[in-house]
Amino acid sequence: MSSLFSKIQSQAERAGILPRTKESTNWFLKKIRGMTGVAPSKVLTDSLLETRNKPLIGRMFMFLYDPKGKETLPYYDRFPLILMVGPAKKGFYGLNLHYLPPRARAVFFDRLMEYTNNKKYDETTRFKLSYDLLSSTSKLRAFEACFKHYLFDHVDSKTVEVLPSEWEIALFLPSDKFMNATNSSIWQKTRKLV
Repeated sequence: MSSLFSKIQSQAERAGILPRTKESTNWFLKKIRGMTGVAPSKVLTDSLLETRNKPLIGRMFMFLYDPKGKETLPYYDRFPLILMVGPAKKGFYGLNLHYLPPRARAVFFDRLMEYTNNKKYDETTRFKLSYDLLSSTSKLRAFEACFKHYLFDHVDSKTVEVLPSEWEIALFLPSDKFMNATNSSIWQKTRKLV
């Protein structure tokens, strides 16, 4: 099966885009404006993503999620893009980056990049995040919009890890699956918070 991530990576390379630069952020923002939503099945079977039994702290993941109490939630993301922050009762805490509009997401992610264990952007690179760090650092204030508690029993698919070399693509990929509200209405609310 062809890889969506490889295809986008190749397009960026052909356009002469260097990863993790202001130019690449602008290129990806422009690119996603022309894309329609990406089906979770396409992402979950992508050959560039690694399947994991459980999310690991400091890494990026995608999975289908069916939240507890979804009937009473004003909205939720059925296909979160998370950075795992740490363990929680019967699950884990994660930053679901989909809750931030794309440009704010890029700014927040750049700030988070200061909290990685190295700058290799390979399988050894991890985020060093904790709730205490996020809540005590004013430049990371946007975490309040996307800090979520996920229950293992409600993960509804395999969990795929997005490797550091693919973080930028996943960050801008229109893969959110918000229920009960549109992404634009949710982003309008989070803009006020951020």
